[in-house]
Amino acid sequence: MLSHIDPIKFSLNTAPGKEGALMVGLHDGQKIERHSLCKNLDQEDKSYLTHFAANLPLKNRSHAILLPGGRRVIILGLPPKKDFHVRKSLVAIRQIIQLARRERLESIIVAAEDYAPLSGWSGNELLERIAEQAELANFEYNLYKEKPKEKDDAPVFVKKIDIISRTKGKRAEEAIKTGQIIGEAINSARSLANTPGGEMTPRKLAAAAERIGELSGVKVKVLDDQEIKKLGMGGVIGVSQGSSERPRFIILEYMKGGRKEKPTVLVGKGVTFDSGGLSLKPSKYMYDPCMHMDMTGGAVVMNVVGAMARLKMKKNVVALIPAVENMPSGSSYRPGDLLKTMSGKTIEVANTDAEGRVILSDALTYAQKFYSPKLVIDVATLTGAADVAVGPRFSAVLSPDHALAEKLRVLSEKIGDNVWPLPLWEEYEADIKAPFGDVLNVGKGNAGGVITAAAFLWQFIKETPWAHLDIASRMTAGEDDFLAKGSTGAGTSLLLHFLRKF
Repeated sequence: MLSHIDPIKFSLNTAPGKEGALMVGLHDGQKIERHSLCKNLDQEDKSYLTHFAANLPLKNRSHAILLPGGRRVIILGLPPKKDFHVRKSLVAIRQIIQLARRERLESIIVAAEDYAPLSGWSGNELLERIAEQAELANFEYNLYKEKPKEKDDAPVFVKKIDIISRTKGKRAEEAIKTGQIIGEAINSARSLANTPGGEMTPRKLAAAAERIGELSGVKVKVLDDQEIKKLGMGGVIGVSQGSSERPRFIILEYMKGGRKEKPTVLVGKGVTFDSGGLSLKPSKYMYDPCMHMDMTGGAVVMNVVGAMARLKMKKNVVALIPAVENMPSGSSYRPGDLLKTMSGKTIEVANTDAEGRVILSDALTYAQKFYSPKLVIDVATLTGAADVAVGPRFSAVLSPDHALAEKLRVLSEKIGDNVWPLPLWEEYEADIKAPFGDVLNVGKGNAGGVITAAAFLWQFIKETPWAHLDIASRMTAGEDDFLAKGSTGAGTSLLLHFLRKF
């Protein structure tokens, strides 16, 4: 699956042409007449623009101007260059696209250097980020909205962006294409995550994976509930048994790194709707945050593998998604139940709303048994505690290998898909010891919920390098993200960049 929004057409030039609105990112203290998009304007337009800009409050403000010659100019006030770090750069790129959409502009011209942070990116990396972030800001989930009767009421999407840059050549063009592919993968994950739970069942999530396989050439295999039972996946079967929708176990394989290379396995949580089961959530917490998005981790990892194929990366990577609904009924698993997992360990169920870690336990075992991976990374909207721990601008990352967690953090700062490490030490294992089973599916007490959830998963992957991304805090976009309402697709960009580099 790819985004239902058409991809932007990008071109790369050294000077602006005569068509398209000029989108000027003007840093505090910068003279507009010297800006690369404005210095070639004719004298009348330049004088008008210079006078107009001199009398505007520009700090963190935007202004739309129509020049005497008929050209549209949008000015976005940016911080001084000395304060312009990576996070501000990414937000500014998204903001300029949303400004263009608000002004109903389909063709725009941007200057790449407007968005270059003080440090952190090469010229090609800047172009890649512009393309990626432009696709994200141009996305909107509107599949279920009635088509407006009047053309002026219909949403406008940017169709063409001319990037003016000092960086040029074949590698620059490839960087733009790479950024666009990453942006489209994130938007595809967002589309899947935004799909209502009634339309996004385990079976339909598996069909979406098969569609990605068709489009990218990735091998896809889907196990049904009988095959899942034969494998002894008591966690997956236990969580799913309250729903009339049967579970699926989805496998995507991309093996282009050679026979000798051990694969990296990505595991994504695929709870297509989470009611909490018999430990029923309050209705407020089923709608917002949106529990039909509890399969975001699965959407992320399948789109990461699909994008890797489009990028022709020479790697071996597998994605595994246990897909279930967690519903209350007479057949639901119960608090107090003991579930025997594929690993042989038993899980004592203290709360049926801590279901994600239960199904992931079987997926982690499957990864080790069938792939002997060099590394496993799981991605999950796992805990509400993540929002408390790191807030809405970060995901949490945990690993017994603190160097691995730090590597992910450093990379996340460079690309803007931010994660922050939390400790994962053996002392936390005492918090998930069960009185009757091997492990308890919630920690004792309310403290450290992100960490005790990770400590639970750790019990199923002791012998393999592993990291856990809890993306629950970044599940949906905030107002200052300059993204459409709904899913962010958090983790997609980080995993793609990580797999490219390491």
